[in-house]
Amino acid sequence: MQGLANSTWSVSIMEKYTLIIAEKPDAARRIASALDLSQNARMMEEDGVPYYVARRDKEIVIVPALGHLYTVSSGAKGRRTYPVFNFKWVPRFQAERKAEHIRTWLQVISKLSKKADSFIDACDYDMEGSIIGYCILKYACKNKEKVSRRMKYSTLTKEELEKSYDESLPHLDFALVEAGTTRHEIDWLYGINLSRALTFAVKNWSGRYSALSTGRVQGPLLKFLVSRENSIRSFVPMPYWRIKAQVEIDGQTCLAEFEKRVINTKKEADAVRTACKGSGKIEQVEALQFQQLAPVPFDLGSLQVEAYKLFRYDLKKTLSIAQRLYLDALISYPRTGSQKLPAAINYRMILKNLSSVREWRLAADLLSKPTLKPHEGAREDSAHPAIFPTGNLPERLLNKSERSIWDLVVRRFMAVFGEPAVKQIVRAKIKVNEYLFLAEGKCTLEQGWQRFYGPYVISKETLLPPVKEGQMVNFKKVILESRFTKPPPRYNPSTLLQKMEEVGIGTKATRADAIQTLYERKYIRNERMEVTDLGFGVLETLQSNCGKIVSVEMTRELEDSINGICQNLVKREDVLASAIETLGPMLKELQQKEEEIGERLSNALEKTRLEESMIGACPICKTGKLVTVRSKKTGKRFVGCTNYFRGLCRASFAIPQRGTIKANGKNCRGCGWPTIQVRTKGRELWILCFNPDCALKGKGERGIATSNMGQLSG
Repeated sequence: MQGLANSTWSVSIMEKYTLIIAEKPDAARRIASALDLSQNARMMEEDGVPYYVARRDKEIVIVPALGHLYTVSSGAKGRRTYPVFNFKWVPRFQAERKAEHIRTWLQVISKLSKKADSFIDACDYDMEGSIIGYCILKYACKNKEKVSRRMKYSTLTKEELEKSYDESLPHLDFALVEAGTTRHEIDWLYGINLSRALTFAVKNWSGRYSALSTGRVQGPLLKFLVSRENSIRSFVPMPYWRIKAQVEIDGQTCLAEFEKRVINTKKEADAVRTACKGSGKIEQVEALQFQQLAPVPFDLGSLQVEAYKLFRYDLKKTLSIAQRLYLDALISYPRTGSQKLPAAINYRMILKNLSSVREWRLAADLLSKPTLKPHEGAREDSAHPAIFPTGNLPERLLNKSERSIWDLVVRRFMAVFGEPAVKQIVRAKIKVNEYLFLAEGKCTLEQGWQRFYGPYVISKETLLPPVKEGQMVNFKKVILESRFTKPPPRYNPSTLLQKMEEVGIGTKATRADAIQTLYERKYIRNERMEVTDLGFGVLETLQSNCGKIVSVEMTRELEDSINGICQNLVKREDVLASAIETLGPMLKELQQKEEEIGERLSNALEKTRLEESMIGACPICKTGKLVTVRSKKTGKRFVGCTNYFRGLCRASFAIPQRGTIKANGKNCRGCGWPTIQVRTKGRELWILCFNPDCALKGKGERGIATSNMGQLSG
């Protein structure tokens, strides 16, 4: 980046200055570069903590946080008790074992604050950013939160940062801060108490520690998944039949479908199939044209859903990439719920800049329009607009995933200004021996916005040959398909995120984390989310003893109360008191039934662990199961047979010692043995056959295998 220079300059000899608190180091760097009038802001460092010095109307010091530097804690050293209702905000290093570096960070910020005569909070303008800045100003800077100004921006471009500084708000948004801190405190109260109740129950019954958790968002999420799993497991497939025909129209063959899409008896299906032979006649031709409006701009949820659908990126990956693009000033702030694009962002300037890139030169076509009006959605966010490209070009080489998300955001931005696409459906009703068949063609007459969205347009088109009423067609083949009804599909991360948005639980910034926690706690497995025995056990425990915690209504009511704090309609003290009043009886009942709960969850946990380690049938003894095992002597893991302990099989095989291993669910095409998936830290996924005598070994197949690598008892 231009406008930054390293220096050995010391803060101790400076005049009084303005101290700006940024949320991340990259944001601090961009703010410094934007604000320095000489375009020569200096980068400083003290005890490993970077900060920047710029001069504008006066000397400015910009120091970054590392996200949240403070958190909620009971303040007590013991972690073996509940309920816990007393809490306070403390530096993270006092509450988290691996956060010792935060101590130095806060010491440097505190030192820099002593010579400052004015303060500005420049953290991201949302609930989380407001809490981060407020806590630093209150605690590290010694009660400067009431005299601090507030910068509000949605992009890290030079122009917007300059404007945000020059027109900084006179004070913090204290209602937003109060709402945010209340949400953290309530989440902590529910999370710490209920999680300890589950964890201690298992520990006290089994003697083994296993981290279990739940909370006001995790509970309803797990309930959605268990409800769907129960529907799938109790589903009884019912047979039905469908009939299709290959018909010839003017020498061209196309597909027609019997007008009754579902036939419930084989007898009726056979009767239709027998009767529909020879020639048919086109009774009616109907051509329908309709407009498909342009898509609306991305908010965070819709960006995550689209990236999952197109690239299979998980929700957290998409957010992480979008955050990097934001810090590189390539896109606007991604944690937004808005589907609106205000004219103030300067549509024409952005499109003009984008049109200079070969892949997006179509943006120039939009500039020829006399007015630019985006097709917007209904949702609005008072803090930030929808996600849009800034028009800036990268200052570094983007990796493939970053380029993909950036391209997706750019093309979506262009598409929202496009004209509606015009589609046509042609339906021909064909009568044969008193039965009706339907042949249908779909095509795009005018691409409209689809030209700009390019590779991300998913449109299945089928063309019919020219048809007219009274035309005779030849039934070449009638196809009878036997099918069974299917259960409802399992949730995947994308559809579960959409469910959360639909019912209004979680926040745009935390929904992906809540879903990820369910995986980490082993309540669910696989991309198509399957609930484990542990997940069933946890939900059953919660429903039996504290049903409110899995209630969507309770979670939504809390969200409404928090929003009421934002609007100065509700007092935070009342919201906290109500939460504690609700939580108390739940915890009392959990304590009274601790032994019963511990036994149930311990058994579910062991069964889940066994299922997680299961690889497949043993190809040596044919009766045992292969599982992943870790040697007590060496600490190394290997695959062994469960029949070892019965003295029936001594099969064991080496596997990689790094990465996550799980059953692949498929057998090796070379030897028929079960295979495993190995996912390394860099997220590379590969399939391994561990048979040392596999015929594919040495033929370019990736894999390792060595037999007799340790005893199961070891």
